[in-house]
Amino acid sequence: MDLLAKQDCCLSAQEIRDALVAAPGATPGMASVYRALDTLTDLHLVHKVDLGGAVARYEPAHPDGEHHHHAVCRDCGAVVAIEDDDLERALHGLADRIAFQVDAHDITLHGRCAACAAGKTPRRSR
Repeated sequence: MDLLAKQDCCLSAQEIRDALVAAPGATPGMASVYRALDTLTDLHLVHKVDLGGAVARYEPAHPDGEHHHHAVCRDCGAVVAIEDDDLERALHGLADRIAFQVDAHDITLHGRCAACAAGKTPRRSR
């Protein structure tokens, strides 16, 4: 939880394990990381974020409902957190117009980051 709380955006289980292994005295296996993430997700302390790829990512759940959305580069796989008050107001306005009580929402933009669009980043292998 401490590791996730310090991140600007979501991490994959592998990225979480790599960061934990880099810390002194920690050597968790992948199975332990997945078990912990499953438990934290079941307890609503962590959100499992589906960005449309094969790898799930995780970030802490904030009790006050604070959240952000994501932009994912289709070439290099970079994930960028998006926080936009205008977007949130537009979503709430839409919900009001269609008389729908929204419990949760996720917005993921897919495209190319500035570096990839400018040809400065090599494409990742798929």
